[in-house]
Amino acid sequence: MSNVLRLALVDPDDTQRESMKSMLLGMDMIWLEAECSRYEFFGDVVAQTTPDIGLVCIDTDPEKALELVAQLGEASPACAVLVVSSSSDGNLILQALRAGAKEFLTRPVRIEDLLGALGRISERRTGNGSGRPRGSQVIAVAGATGGVGTTSVAVNLGCALAAHEMNSVALIDLDLCLGDADVFLDTIPDYTLVDVAQNVTRLDFTLLKRSLTKHSSGLYLLPRPVQIEDVRLIGAEDLQRVIGLLKATFTHLVLDLSKSFSNIDMMALEMANHILLVTQLDLPCLRNVVRLMMSFGEMDNMAGKVRIVVNRAGLEQGQITLKKAEETIGKEIFWQLPNDYRTMVEVRNNGVPLLEQAPKTAITQSVVGLARALASDEKALPAEAPGKRSVLERLFSFGAVKRAGR
Repeated sequence: MSNVLRLALVDPDDTQRESMKSMLLGMDMIWLEAECSRYEFFGDVVAQTTPDIGLVCIDTDPEKALELVAQLGEASPACAVLVVSSSSDGNLILQALRAGAKEFLTRPVRIEDLLGALGRISERRTGNGSGRPRGSQVIAVAGATGGVGTTSVAVNLGCALAAHEMNSVALIDLDLCLGDADVFLDTIPDYTLVDVAQNVTRLDFTLLKRSLTKHSSGLYLLPRPVQIEDVRLIGAEDLQRVIGLLKATFTHLVLDLSKSFSNIDMMALEMANHILLVTQLDLPCLRNVVRLMMSFGEMDNMAGKVRIVVNRAGLEQGQITLKKAEETIGKEIFWQLPNDYRTMVEVRNNGVPLLEQAPKTAITQSVVGLARALASDEKALPAEAPGKRSVLERLFSFGAVKRAGR
């Protein structure tokens, strides 16, 4: 795959090398090209395998290892050197950077720190400016109000993405009290989000995948806690680490948010590449979309990630028109999903996704189209249409939104 970074590893300490190797082997964006147990041989290994990254663990002999870093900079300048050490001494870090290291990580290596280092190396290599490792996309699905079909969109979007053989997709149910993604997939999971969150520092990638429930569609599910009292055991920082770990092994993460916009939900929104705000073309939903977009506009890099998805389009003739809705919210509608109540009731009650239950229906094809549109949508849409900020402010009151829909 073109989005994979090829890496060579050297560490004379067998135990530490195996630990680092285990971490790297679970990452879809990393291909472990070679491993070496001797500093003096690593230069030849790099010359023969030409990896993108040379990971040098320097604890066994820092002086010899730093000499190796300098040699790699001269002999293999195309190979970015990543240094790992159990020492956080500032002088040692400075020496490593002066020798030519591009990144320095301290043991024990946290997955989010490794992802950040790989992202910066990837950014320098490709000039894409994303600051994220290539090949991982986080999609948060939020509702303008309850009952708009957020979970239906999240589950079926995840299945549509997982249908592509090049994708590995996980769905996290973040409606921690009343989430029902497991019902939509007719699964009885062995583990939940609280299990993973409490053990995230001890999980490797193999154990992580075993902790998720794999559906026949290829979609992996991490459901909400079984007991409502367990919700308090999950914090925003826990979710950040879980998402960081999942990003390292899945090409796509779909996050099904609650309607409370709690600290957990806000962390998910911050970590997302795309935010799908699901709404219907009625007065309460559009009023909430206006409120949410105004709030997102006050947050750094948030509003530009939002894509408005209209669900149940064509529900009835009394709906507010698409044009009026766009004028009201000051943003283009990204996608419309047609109303098909009968089919959606069947797939929900049977616990079977649209692709399996009704692959040829218009609603299924629309969800597949949404998945394709997200895959090809590289540039963020503007947070607001030009000149619409004053419109948002005027329409924030109930009466103004009501008049706009008539």
